[in-house]
Amino acid sequence: MADVDPSFLALPLQRLAQVALGRARDFGVTHADFRLERNRLQHLSVRDGQLEGAQDSEDLGFAVRVLLDGAWGFASGVGLTDDEAVRVAETAVTVARVAAKMTTVPVQLAPEPVHRDVTWVSAYDVNPLDVPLADKVALLGGWTRELVAGGADHAAGMLQQVQENKFYADLAGSSITQQRVWLEPVLEAYASDPATGAFDSMASTCPPFGAGWEALTDGSWDFDTERAELPGLLRAKLAAPSVEPGRYDLVIDANNLMLTIHESVGHATELDRALGYEASYAGTSFATPDHLGTLQYGSPAMHVTGDRTARRGLATVGFDDEGVEGQSWDIVRDGVLVGYQLDRSMAHTYGAALNGGRSNGCAYADSPGHVPIQRMANVSLQPDPDGPDTAGLIGRVERGIHVVGHKSWSIDMQRYNFQFTGQRFYAIEDGELKGQLRDVAYQATTTDFWGSLEAVGGPQTYVLGGVLNCGKAQPGQSAPVSHGTPSALFRDVNVLNTSEEGTA
Repeated sequence: MADVDPSFLALPLQRLAQVALGRARDFGVTHADFRLERNRLQHLSVRDGQLEGAQDSEDLGFAVRVLLDGAWGFASGVGLTDDEAVRVAETAVTVARVAAKMTTVPVQLAPEPVHRDVTWVSAYDVNPLDVPLADKVALLGGWTRELVAGGADHAAGMLQQVQENKFYADLAGSSITQQRVWLEPVLEAYASDPATGAFDSMASTCPPFGAGWEALTDGSWDFDTERAELPGLLRAKLAAPSVEPGRYDLVIDANNLMLTIHESVGHATELDRALGYEASYAGTSFATPDHLGTLQYGSPAMHVTGDRTARRGLATVGFDDEGVEGQSWDIVRDGVLVGYQLDRSMAHTYGAALNGGRSNGCAYADSPGHVPIQRMANVSLQPDPDGPDTAGLIGRVERGIHVVGHKSWSIDMQRYNFQFTGQRFYAIEDGELKGQLRDVAYQATTTDFWGSLEAVGGPQTYVLGGVLNCGKAQPGQSAPVSHGTPSALFRDVNVLNTSEEGTA
């Protein structure tokens, strides 16, 4: 395990926590927590071998949250002084007093064991922020030059890197220090066909990693093969025929299906959304708690878990922002809805039927200036231990489409009606791939789509994909989250022609 950044440990973590929590205790609060957080970010972009831009930023501050008279109070500050810690604690208490007058159902928290003087660091070897910028530009610049030399008109590369440090303490006695590192490499090739005027792009299907710089160089992803193939695949896409709309069997690769899981399962099973508390940012959910244990979410082949412990998972933590230890649990088992993602307040009311009355560790704030809210775990579709490879799934299809890579998506405010596109699509005829298609989108309702799941691939097809910018709440917050999935076979899914739809 890597060490926590010494410059973070040098900050007055314990002292400010003691001052803030002590002042909150003076007002008779039933709960108080303190969170000091520093986020370091670097983003760089290159185009055709040349650096376009590089940006470094840092977000540093602390927050105090209290529970008084059954209501939450929250405040934050950036000055790391005792006086500021007192002021922020007093402001949080004032906010709680005002909120209590408008709170009809008192907030109560599910119990959590005390975690005293704990340190946790995510799984990585080399912090990408410690790598010289020149080395990063050389790597990405070389990759984009290879794509142009291979036949792309232009190529872009981007690299987002984050180091997140958090110190959490509460009146119960928990004291937790954490450090996470993640990065997202993006490669995209661009080309046009002068004869037809068609223009398109194709991106790498590489996922973001809850890992360090080593993920770009240790074989975690086959970048060499992707760089060699992308220009030719893009040229073939430009020349491919437009899809005939209709109903098709689909074999969907992990790098596409992960986004469908995110939108139709991950967000739909956030308990605050299912309860209607989260509504204004991307809606609520059709998967309401009265359907727990009875809703046929999908076919018996569907087994989805929530997980805050997966190695290299983007939502993996030692402890969440309420001091709850990371866990894993079932969300959909044998196709039936059996679980949700929840925080401590929801666990108090609903947790007995979900997690033994305990939160499953899904509270998160993306900055010291934001209050923790219920956020998504690593929500993943499990492979069949004895399942086939992707070619084996394709071999089962007489007439269908193979979907690779994710691109655009659309889903309604109930997480129910959706459509997704992809990076590339291949016609399947009599169990064999027959070349690329263009303008493909698959459309369904969530339960119809997952109900059409006939088979999932084996562990050899499983990929831990994800996104860095899952949005939620007002003011908006952004969180990283992974979704593992194997390749999967879906029967009789409606396919649209996006070009025809766009001109209809």
